[in-house]
Amino acid sequence: MNQRPLRLLVNLFALLIMLLGVLESSHAADAQTPDVVLHGTLEGHENHTYRNLPFDVPAGTTRITVQFDYTGHDTERTTIDLGLLGPDGFRGQDGFRGWSGGSKHLFTVSATDATPSYLPGAIRAGRWTLVLGIPNIRQTSHATYDARIWFGHATDPAWMPTVLHPPLRDEAGWYRGDLHMHTAHSDGSCKSQSGVKVPCPLFFTVQAAAQRGLDFIAMTDHNTVSHANAMLELQPYFDRLLLIPGREITTFSGHANLFGTTAPVDFRVGSKEVPDWNALAKALVPLHGLLSINHAIRPSGEACMGCGWTAEPPIDMRSVQAIEIVNGSDADTPSSALPFWEQQLAKGYRLTGIGGSDNHNAFQDAPGIGSNPTGIPTTVVHAQALSMPAILDGIRSGQVFIDVQGSRDRLLEWHARSGDRQADMGGNLVAGAGTAVDFDAHVTHVADAHVVVLLDGKPLPQGEMAIDSADRHLPFRWSADGAPHWMRVEVRDASGKLLLIGNPIYIDFKS
Repeated sequence: MNQRPLRLLVNLFALLIMLLGVLESSHAADAQTPDVVLHGTLEGHENHTYRNLPFDVPAGTTRITVQFDYTGHDTERTTIDLGLLGPDGFRGQDGFRGWSGGSKHLFTVSATDATPSYLPGAIRAGRWTLVLGIPNIRQTSHATYDARIWFGHATDPAWMPTVLHPPLRDEAGWYRGDLHMHTAHSDGSCKSQSGVKVPCPLFFTVQAAAQRGLDFIAMTDHNTVSHANAMLELQPYFDRLLLIPGREITTFSGHANLFGTTAPVDFRVGSKEVPDWNALAKALVPLHGLLSINHAIRPSGEACMGCGWTAEPPIDMRSVQAIEIVNGSDADTPSSALPFWEQQLAKGYRLTGIGGSDNHNAFQDAPGIGSNPTGIPTTVVHAQALSMPAILDGIRSGQVFIDVQGSRDRLLEWHARSGDRQADMGGNLVAGAGTAVDFDAHVTHVADAHVVVLLDGKPLPQGEMAIDSADRHLPFRWSADGAPHWMRVEVRDASGKLLLIGNPIYIDFKS
């Protein structure tokens, strides 16, 4: 079969996704500007009083975020407390939404989550009130204040508004994480103080990830985002570990992780409302999330309902961005989805291979399904910052490798160059027939192992190279034949077990 038309179609789809990403970035930039700004002055005679600041919330709003600043706190010990009332004030069901006093200058409320001190719940259109309490302002003082208010919408990604989610590290680099984890919000469990199996608090999962030295984790409880509220509370404390809200869409014909959105999703594939996976994928497009098929070759049955990928009709792989090719400890086993991933690559789909522990027990003391330790495997992403949009963009770009054993320091970089053109993992390099392409694999902390170069999934005999030091560059030259190919590298130990799995560089031809 001639792959060229399919390849061109896939390239056009990739260009569309890139343009949507640009539009999404523009949306994020626009969201820096508040929808409402309330400005005013407080005088000394208002000590021990309250002031109401009403503002109108338009229909369609799903989140209210408030940032409040005022003068005189450091110089004159002025103190202003904050609270929030819904349209019913103190008297109705949709009324009091919280009081943070003087402890917070930035808070948010939505149906799924709210800053501690505030109550999550639906946002009803109407007149809301920011309540100011004034426990201290000197008789001769005055203070100016500014309340900046943002209105969120159902299709906003989870990092909006960006004032709520600044990067934990604003620098490019390799970031290590776990993309598949479960807690008390689905079927994650651990032993209580009395030794009884109970739903395991999300805190322990986050703490385990921090102890592993991870940079980011995604919480992917089954078909719910109720964990988003607990994550919002924990993120300020875990200021070196990025917490990404996700969910495992769990159906009778397969599981898939959806990252980066807390919007409601109808997961009932096979129902009248969601007849198949293509209908579900179409509904996900406006949400700016990233969709990854999980453990595609895992057997389905009573032990694991719908775990294997059996979508009928088949899902359009252009609506998928990644495939979980290592789930827990299944590398080098018949359950690994690596062959499934390579089948999709062979069809011309550029899908990023990722990993996830599928951890169901933060303490890893229970044998069987879900006992995979946190961070094994580790998905290592090259991103422009340690932030939700940057990590997800890094996954989409394909500049990702999987550290099968979840080390803290192993590295796999994979570059290609032809003339003045170059590409990294996930990138495309145009190289006409007969053109020499120079590859370089850079690996660290895997001494006494060896690199294997694979062309379209098949090892190249001349591409197997020994690693004889802790930090090694391994150059490799290949002659292009004018046909489209994908080439990736993996690192195996002396016994042949996988240590590191790299994503492909795509070799295309000049049109």
